[in-house]
Amino acid sequence: MSCEPEIIYEDEHLLAAYKPEGWLVHRSEIDRHETRIFLQHLRNLSGYHLYPVHRLDKPTSGVIIFGKSSAVAAQLQHQLEGKGSLKKYLAVCRGYCPEQETIDYPLPPVADFKHQRKRSKSELPRQEAITLFQRLATIELPYEVDRYPTSRYSLVEIQLKTGRRHQIRRHFKHIHHPLIGCPKYGKSSHNHFFSQQFNCGRLLLHAVKLELQHPASQKLLVLQAEPRGKFMKLLQTFGWSDALNH
Repeated sequence: MSCEPEIIYEDEHLLAAYKPEGWLVHRSEIDRHETRIFLQHLRNLSGYHLYPVHRLDKPTSGVIIFGKSSAVAAQLQHQLEGKGSLKKYLAVCRGYCPEQETIDYPLPPVADFKHQRKRSKSELPRQEAITLFQRLATIELPYEVDRYPTSRYSLVEIQLKTGRRHQIRRHFKHIHHPLIGCPKYGKSSHNHFFSQQFNCGRLLLHAVKLELQHPASQKLLVLQAEPRGKFMKLLQTFGWSDALNH
């Protein structure tokens, strides 16, 4: 259950890797003091200059892909932004969410800097955002975390149809089933409970699978990595491990 970065696929055109939570994909002014830079680590590991194709937020773990040339990266990015690719995630949310649902709820851009935050949400143009999900498992715990004597949680498999910033976390907040471990869009009482009770203070969101056409061979490329570390331990504690192979 190692949580170290790991290359999971590589050829002369591209490289795919497992990103642990807590790593920035690339340097950012938003988090200028972070020293764990995933792109630089992979460049050192592989010996290649890699080009980012997409991103995973710092607290999110899972599969991420890079091109070994700008042309390959652009081709992969075009695929991921279109309808021909598949992006699946696993997450733990508060409550018993619906068995399956499509969240079609436009989102305004995320404001990172102070000058952006001065604009009200009504001023920001909303962008199409579509998230599909399926509930894989549930659990009811005998702890009073909120205002109820017990607490319920769901394991969900999520498929992104668009790729807006913080889309999954914002969409699950919108349907009143916030993700566990998210300080921005989650609920602090449940985040604190998971940290104290299960030693799991991380965001419970993991990019589990990526499917797209290989830019050279045009064959289907399936890239996947199960959760590791504290996320996997939690799944085992809840008896949810078998749900990963549904």
